[in-house]
Amino acid sequence: MLTLRNIFQYTEGSPLIFSQYLFLFLFSAGFVLYWLFHKKLVLRNTYLLLFSLFFYYKSGGLYFGLLLISTIVDYWCGNEIYKSKDPLTRKVFLILSLFVNLGLLAFFKYSAYIVGLINFYAGTDFHVVNFMAVVSNNLFGSGFDITEIILPVGISFYTFQTLSYTIDIYRNQLKPTKNIIDFGFFVTFFPQLVAGPIVRASDFIPQIYKKFSLNRKQLGVALYLIMTGLFKKTVISDYISVNFVDRVFDDPNLYSGFSNLMAVYGYSIQIYCDFSGYSDMAIGLAALLGFQLPLNFNSPYKSESITDFWRRWHISLSSWLRDYLYISLGGNRKGKVRTYINLMITMLLGGLWHGAATKFIIWGGLHGAALAVHKLWQRYVPGLSDMKGVLPKLITGVVTFHFVAFCWIYFRASNVEKVGLMLTQIFTDFNWAGIGERFSKYSSPFLLIILGFVIHFLPNNWKTWGKDVFVKIPDVAKVALCSVIIFICYQAKTADVQPFIYFQF
Repeated sequence: MLTLRNIFQYTEGSPLIFSQYLFLFLFSAGFVLYWLFHKKLVLRNTYLLLFSLFFYYKSGGLYFGLLLISTIVDYWCGNEIYKSKDPLTRKVFLILSLFVNLGLLAFFKYSAYIVGLINFYAGTDFHVVNFMAVVSNNLFGSGFDITEIILPVGISFYTFQTLSYTIDIYRNQLKPTKNIIDFGFFVTFFPQLVAGPIVRASDFIPQIYKKFSLNRKQLGVALYLIMTGLFKKTVISDYISVNFVDRVFDDPNLYSGFSNLMAVYGYSIQIYCDFSGYSDMAIGLAALLGFQLPLNFNSPYKSESITDFWRRWHISLSSWLRDYLYISLGGNRKGKVRTYINLMITMLLGGLWHGAATKFIIWGGLHGAALAVHKLWQRYVPGLSDMKGVLPKLITGVVTFHFVAFCWIYFRASNVEKVGLMLTQIFTDFNWAGIGERFSKYSSPFLLIILGFVIHFLPNNWKTWGKDVFVKIPDVAKVALCSVIIFICYQAKTADVQPFIYFQF
């Protein structure tokens, strides 16, 4: 039952997510108010800024103060960079923006990991101190544990987003926003705030000054994306996670090699449905408000190479790393050896972006090595790498998918030791004779895993046809179909809230 406290107060351990009843209620109420003045740009942007800050508070609590710090600092730095003609002054303010944003990100995301490594290798006993908890305890008499650092929701996403603003102004590719309200709106826009897509300032800020536009087709596409995203998240991802994948990854030794392998396949479709489901809903919700967000996934498991995979998976992150890190390091302009070094550095840092743990560094390193190998393959074996036909594509596709799935073990397992246990089970205790029993016991999650992959591998023109049919059907039919999908999703959802996987990043 909804109460005023439920609606307006942050509940620790229960972030506001798109797949909750509460979000549906809040967005519906907020959308009604939005419709009253959506044609007045100043009121519209101010209202969306306030609603987005409220959404972030409901998702991350008082850490929205960090979001305000990044917003104020980058707005000021962007203006100073743009106004100054002195190269040194411009560089100083760019460095200040980088220092503040990356400093906050490093402290909240990596300080505990770094201190842990120092203590392990040096035999010391250092402890991290949460300065925000200290300030809160001293000023407000709260009782926060000052030795515990909680990762603010979405900090990795909005950090990269605000940095794109100052970097693009420094590169003379963008002009500053007219005022801090508009910039704050860009930074905090709630559909993509906590888990992407990572929106470039140059792509989004021009939309702030455009009139609202939402025709019947755009409305249909928006609803289609929201419904498909909700289905992928609640019916497929959450169900197979709670009922199978989490159990195997928690204790691989209790399960046969076949079950461990199915858990790897299960997690592969789980993380895709979870993250792409969020992106679909974010893009759809933004479209309802009159804004376009970039495509973030493009059937990544259809990839024919690891390079192709990173053109299709988390597109907003991979393109950000390419444009702001890889190219800044020199890209492929410094010779062959330097190209591979730059590539590896980019992917190692990309892995570290996902979390402060050795397993994420290994995950990024594996992908970096695979990208380098693919470049070498294209350079020295061009005939084989350019082979056409169904069979070569099938072989390269199967190899690429299984390499990606293997890397997901490092991504999902709680530690590197668990990875070893899973691989040992898969290669030494497969238990062929027990496959039928496993299918019988876990028939529902196994069928959903298969369903997820079947939908994923459907031809693109089939998916486009389905979307077009939904867009063209009468509005009454749309409402009825959406109601059925929502009913199915909430019947399938688990008792406990299942945050989106990328909330932790």
